[in-house]
Parts: sequence; structure tokens; C-alpha cells
Amino acid sequence: MSARVLVVPGSNRAASLNRKLASAAAAELASQGAHVTLISLSDYPLPVYDGDLEAEQGQPAAATRLIGQFQDHDAVLMVSPEYNAGVSPLVKNTIDWMSRGDGTPFKDCVFALAAASPGRFGGLRGLMMLRQTLGLGLGALIIPEQFLLPAANQAFHDDGRLSDDANPKALAAMLKSLLYAARQLTSKN
Repeated sequence: MSARVLVVPGSNRAASLNRKLASAAAAELASQGAHVTLISLSDYPLPVYDGDLEAEQGQPAAATRLIGQFQDHDAVLMVSPEYNAGVSPLVKNTIDWMSRGDGTPFKDCVFALAAASPGRFGGLRGLMMLRQTLGLGLGALIIPEQFLLPAANQAFHDDGRLSDDANPKALAAMLKSLLYAARQLTSKN
């Protein structure tokens, strides 16, 4: 059985380097035989998390739908930009709302992390914070491999494929590890 993988870019900007990387990763996952769902968080608009708002109105419908997406997949690839040496506000707010629901979308699948940045660290500092939030804070299973794309503003061909300098082989290897972990997890359940 092929693994079902949800690919979540952590930026809503149309020209986002992380959206480009998410698309390239989705294509690679499909070439490796996965059933891929690439979403946009703009389709799941959420207010800034506020406990008073939650008490008054409950969990937003968009968060509930997003939890369902996570639960319907064996694996999740989060492709998140780095903001001020941390995780993007969009990703953090999304995780905060999702963690408030009745489901356990962070414990029922395996995660992989990737980032693209025009800087030389490729989003490393943002992924360190995201790994801590998902793993330590929410008990998610995250594979140790991750993919960082420094100088991402120069790393894509016009058709969206990664250039050879961007090391598409490293991305393919990380995604292969994600699919292996997803198969291991689903065979135990």
C-alpha cells in the first residue's frame, strides 16, 4: 500500500520559496509512489489564537477541517520558512489551533521537516523551533533527516524543479526516509 502524504507549505505568499520547495517535494513523493495531497494554509484561514475567543466560539471550522486532513494521511511534510530565527507565525498559529481540538493529529502520523531560505542557513533555525514544538510540545514522531535549501532564490529552474546545485538527491533521500517511516508506522497499526 502506498503511503498517503500531506504536504504543507508554511507560507501563503504566491512567490514563496517554501511553496516552490513544497511543490518540488510533492512531485518527488509522487515519483516515489506516494499518494500526495499538497494544500495551502490559505484555504484554512484562522484567527490569531486567543483563549477567550476559543471559549466563546470554540475551535474554528478551518482548524477542524485541517485536523481531518492530518488524520487522513500517514505522513506530513511541513515546509516552513524561518522568521526572525524562529518558526513562521502562520505555522505556529495553525499548530496552536490544531492542538486545541479533540483529535490527536500530531501523534497519528510521521513528520518530516524542510525549509527554503535565501540565506546561507536554509531555514535551519526555524526548523529547530518547529521540531521542538511538534516533538517536545505535541509528541509528534519526526524523522531525524530534514532538508534545508540555502540560497533558495537561486535554486529553482523556471519549471519549478530544483537545480542540480540545490541537491535534489538529498531531498529525494529525505523523502524516501519519510515514506519508509510511514510504512513502518502503518504496518504496526
